[in-house]
Amino acid sequence: MTMSQQDAIAVVGAGIIGSAVALALAREGRKVLLLDRALPGVAGASYGNVGHIAAELVQPLPSPQLLFGFWRQLLRFGGVLDLPPSRAAGMIPWIARFARAAFRRDRNTELLSPLVLPAARDWRRWLDEIGRGELLRRNGHYEVGFGAKATEAAASQAAAMASLGVRTVPVPNADLQALEKAAGAPAVGLWFPDSAHVVDPLRAVQALADAATARGAEYRRMEVRQLKPRGDGVEVIGADAAFTTRAAVICAGMGSQPLLKSFGLHAPLQPVRGYHIEMPGHESYLDAPVVYTDEHLLVTPMSGRLRASSFMEFAATDAPADATKLEKLRALVRKRGYRCEAGGPSWVGSRPILPDYLPGIGRAPGSSRLYYAIGHQHIGLTLAPVTGDLLADLVAERTPRLEIQGFDLQRFGTS
Repeated sequence: MTMSQQDAIAVVGAGIIGSAVALALAREGRKVLLLDRALPGVAGASYGNVGHIAAELVQPLPSPQLLFGFWRQLLRFGGVLDLPPSRAAGMIPWIARFARAAFRRDRNTELLSPLVLPAARDWRRWLDEIGRGELLRRNGHYEVGFGAKATEAAASQAAAMASLGVRTVPVPNADLQALEKAAGAPAVGLWFPDSAHVVDPLRAVQALADAATARGAEYRRMEVRQLKPRGDGVEVIGADAAFTTRAAVICAGMGSQPLLKSFGLHAPLQPVRGYHIEMPGHESYLDAPVVYTDEHLLVTPMSGRLRASSFMEFAATDAPADATKLEKLRALVRKRGYRCEAGGPSWVGSRPILPDYLPGIGRAPGSSRLYYAIGHQHIGLTLAPVTGDLLADLVAERTPRLEIQGFDLQRFGTS
């Protein structure tokens, strides 16, 4: 290794968040050591991302409406939520925090929306800066419904989005013809012009990591098992090596909690698994992500393929994939006119989610040496550039460009 480890900032986790943090630090001249058990973007949730830069998801999920009507979203009633009673029994503290957050939704939206609303613009700035603008398509996205209630539902959604500062445009019938022909039914759609998508999530992670190394960062394949305060720095402990760095940033997804313990922080993360399938060589009916609201299904055009995703499954990170969900996902896309072969490419992975559906961004108490950026739930890709910018502010001891006090993990108490 060419750089002095003691002078470096270790970024633990090379998913989309960690790679963005590494780039944000490296471009300011920081010595950065990017650590992961696998190559950037390969091991965690970033690999399976559906590619949608969700500039419309300004509201955290917990709400009174969902709290009292969540059963309608359960898989057994035709929804996308799989929460087995046996799993829920062990999640009572997490569920209690979720319930409390439901009644703070307005305040939590005020915290989250400034990070989310400019996400497509942030991604354009970042990718243009590193010369990888071809990875981004700023064609917005579509929400589409079918049936007698679709027009009313679209109008209600448009009004709700307008109240949150999110622009929508009704989609003319002529623009929906290809989609309607495929589905065999008339559709009603809203276009969200301010969202976007990347054409390959893995390549997007790799682009940020490569740009960080081009600016002096170093990548090292290492499974980090523990972090400890050590003098004026942080000791990084792996299976076969240990060394001390000037500072560390934890961006390790579901692996973050044990790394935070030595610094008195508690991160009540739950793994909420999502599934995706791919349709190689399939044309896109609209050149942008399409949300099928009736099925809670998202289909995104990517390089040489379509990727479709759905389901929220509360299950252990290492539990085997549920083959019935993959088949149900394939049946849903066939219902809307896509050609989808049984046994085609698929993925299941865990999104790291905190109970209030806000990220954890901040610095360990009493320490200027340990930072964290974790728990970005379903919008890690969306929030990657702004999270990198905010961590660069913290490390430089600048006033963060946006309010982040509400993202401090001390809101969950100590470890």
